[in-house]
Amino acid sequence: MTLTDDARTTEATRTGVAARIQQALQPLLAGPLPVRLRAWDGSEAGPEDGMVVELRSPRALTRLLWHPGELGAAQAYVTGELEVHGDIGAALDLVRETVGARDLPRLTPARVARLLPDLVRLARDTGALALPPAPPATQAVVKGRLHSLARDRASISHHYDLSNDFYAFLLDPHMAYSCAFYADGPQMALEDAQAAKLDLVCRKVGLREGMRFLDVGCGWGSLSLYAAEHFGARVTGVTIAAEQKAFIDARIRERGLEDRVEIRLQDYREVRDEPFDAVASLEMGEHVGEKNYDAYAAMLHRSVRPGGYVLVQQMSRRGVHPGGGPFIEQFIAPDMTMRPVGETLGFLQGAGLEVRGVHAMREHYVWTVDAWHRTLEEQWDRAVELIGEEGARVWRLYLVGGAQAFRDNRMGVDQLLLRRPGGEPVVTDPAR
Repeated sequence: MTLTDDARTTEATRTGVAARIQQALQPLLAGPLPVRLRAWDGSEAGPEDGMVVELRSPRALTRLLWHPGELGAAQAYVTGELEVHGDIGAALDLVRETVGARDLPRLTPARVARLLPDLVRLARDTGALALPPAPPATQAVVKGRLHSLARDRASISHHYDLSNDFYAFLLDPHMAYSCAFYADGPQMALEDAQAAKLDLVCRKVGLREGMRFLDVGCGWGSLSLYAAEHFGARVTGVTIAAEQKAFIDARIRERGLEDRVEIRLQDYREVRDEPFDAVASLEMGEHVGEKNYDAYAAMLHRSVRPGGYVLVQQMSRRGVHPGGGPFIEQFIAPDMTMRPVGETLGFLQGAGLEVRGVHAMREHYVWTVDAWHRTLEEQWDRAVELIGEEGARVWRLYLVGGAQAFRDNRMGVDQLLLRRPGGEPVVTDPAR
């Protein structure tokens, strides 16, 4: 008896790699696959109408076996060994919904060990049993003592020195790489929302003509340049990303602001100037680490005159991954540390700063990241041209996952207004 082509396809689907994977994952998932799984041999398993997730190579399975969970899946996705056919945001939501609905326990080493014999047998039979593949080229490699000056520079350089051309493509014309302020609602254009954020920061710290202003972690200079051009401040900005300094210095020359703005390639721990009239630090405190946050807070305190204001805009997070999770920690921001906002306030108060206001902006980050993501998807070919296919896939995963984290209140972002005690008594804080 011979099989028809349709029968052969049905038999291959039933006995192929996808069915083997489904069988091996059954104990792990406590139920059927939530997606339609397509394997490199053409076999498929899972719901007929489900979103298709394709393993294009045995290497994808090898990565998942060596790094079960988020990191292995991210490695396989950014290299193109794993593909999601459809909206990747919907796929991530489906995974979370499945885990929540089935009340699956965390993937601990002990739990993996119990499943290991079946997984090894699967890997052997499918050709995926191999030494761990080399990490993707986009995965960070940082060495040295945690939060040493050299390691911090390497960690920051991995992400922020990626490509000035890419950041100019992705961000608004201000080159603001932090949460915008959608003062008039989510219908605002990103450029206008970023201008509203910069204006709000300057008003909150009470900037006026001629005041000395310190911008700690100045990025591509959005706040430094805005404070000089719109408020007449005399600005010192510090960054440890060489490409950022080169970019800002060019803008300073283009705008004739050499007498108003100075940008230094300098670590925050090296700032020893006489106190400034005002200080701001936008989404830089996340990078200093838990043990160094006291030093960061002390620097903010000593850098502002008595009676002067400090504004810290910073992300917050609860849970077991203060760095944001394996993907963020390995591909985006090595050594980053986030914590609940109340704990951050405790550090800042411990340094001698008085808390004057907390402005939650979580929803604004959803809208900000969505705007960046639209640009990436609408001009995908340009993104690939600038940072390569793998780099673009890293950014897709980063932006989609980040927007969801803020949407779901797994992360937050706040503007913390602080003041160094002393000076004239305060009747009303600026921008109130």
